[in-house]
Amino acid sequence: MMVQAPAETQTTAAPPPVVRPRRLRLSPAMRAMVRETHLRAEDFIYPLFVTHGRGVRQPVSSMPGVCQLSVDQLGATAERAASLGIPAVILFGLPAAKDPIGLENFDPAGIVPQAVRAIKAAAPELVVITDVCLCEYTDHGHCGLLNAGAFHLPEGYVLNDATLDILQRTAVCHAAAGADIVAPSGMMDGMVAAIRRALDAHDFQHVSIMSYAVKYASAFYGPFRDATDGAPKFGDRKTHQMDPANAREALREAALDVAEGADFLMVKPALPYLDIIRRVRDAFPEMPLAAYNVSGEYAMIKAAAANGWLNEEQAALEALLGIKRAGADLIITYHALDAARWLG
Repeated sequence: MMVQAPAETQTTAAPPPVVRPRRLRLSPAMRAMVRETHLRAEDFIYPLFVTHGRGVRQPVSSMPGVCQLSVDQLGATAERAASLGIPAVILFGLPAAKDPIGLENFDPAGIVPQAVRAIKAAAPELVVITDVCLCEYTDHGHCGLLNAGAFHLPEGYVLNDATLDILQRTAVCHAAAGADIVAPSGMMDGMVAAIRRALDAHDFQHVSIMSYAVKYASAFYGPFRDATDGAPKFGDRKTHQMDPANAREALREAALDVAEGADFLMVKPALPYLDIIRRVRDAFPEMPLAAYNVSGEYAMIKAAAANGWLNEEQAALEALLGIKRAGADLIITYHALDAARWLG
């Protein structure tokens, strides 16, 4: 004889769901049909570190897979990037010698002008972007000229307006070598307007400015400083790079650069600042927006993959997709070559 459960413990079968989102996840083809965000090789910008010498492919120990390259090695790398569908590279130069103002930064025979010409010869379809800053070129490792005790400022303080002249000369030098885009990264006030004036005065109206409009004083730059020997010899860069606690300030910085004539905006770093990427995208929907997936972000995935903790391909592509989903049009990433290959 079947015993019926007490009324208070009886259950009623739940009605079937009316809406079933899982129907749209049934197969790879179905998921592809409804995918909202797409990651492509055309979204990537590949950073290159260029140094003096011949036959140099010096690995950067904290960035596995990344090397300092001599100019004669750039052609093959540029051709490979172009063949994978990557549209642009960004150049960082290592000078032969450093000095207080970074003389090689604006030398027509300097390392970056040499690199620009080499890449244009090897892969003329590539867009060549040059970083415009002082930190890699100065013996003190800071992003501008330093105060020597005048102006009622602390000794060693980075002088804003005096630095603008060096940025102007550097941008014009790079443009004369054939750069398509110059990218000032020092977070000096008025840098975009100053560079735009200089470029236009030298008939480089066609050269674009990709401003590091929102660049935070981040702990994620360490491996990059290894790659460029660009760590500050004293102090830090908190007087000119942004406080990681601030978000509203990012919109003010971006608005100033738009008003000064920037053609692209950039947020750096990317992964810890996805909210900032989204805010900038929403505030300036008409502006092309880049995000820099910086050296520390790259190195963390590489280290975890080397220890077997993560699948590098899956983790890197997920991270890059997250940056794109947050609102970036372009991603500067050291994973560019691998990611383009993985995406097929």
